[in-house]
Amino acid sequence: MDPTSPAARERFNHLIVQVTGFIADRPLNPALEAELNRAFPFTGPEVTGIFDCCRLGVTEGWMCSREAGGIRFGRVIKPDSATRGFSVDVVDMTPMAGPHHRHPNGEIDLIMPLEPGAQFDGHDAGWMVYAPASAHAPTVTHGRALVLYLLPQGAIEFTKT
Repeated sequence: MDPTSPAARERFNHLIVQVTGFIADRPLNPALEAELNRAFPFTGPEVTGIFDCCRLGVTEGWMCSREAGGIRFGRVIKPDSATRGFSVDVVDMTPMAGPHHRHPNGEIDLIMPLEPGAQFDGHDAGWMVYAPASAHAPTVTHGRALVLYLLPQGAIEFTKT
């Protein structure tokens, strides 16, 4: 891929639309987490493509272009009809806890370790689903990781613990 072309962004958007089309209108619960990990496994072509685009996007600066408290982050896609109302955010974290927040409509995470053994909220590479009204302080342990967040309607509420 030519890093000066929009090819990585276009490929990323195409792959995200595949995933959001699959999850559209499904309840955000443990069953969805299992379905995502079966349909889009971490070593499968869709997730491998998403991970490649994220690494390139971080390198090129169109992903994770903001920084606060040692966490690089950014909204890559705003919620729209193409993504079935999901926004897409990507964070680049080293071992630490991020800001506590609540998911009014739930949150779907794709954990992409950049260092072997890196985990997000105690989970290894792959998909994780938080139900509506859940909350947490996102925490990366055991190494650096990229985490992609799919938020229904882009809804997130930062809270105090």
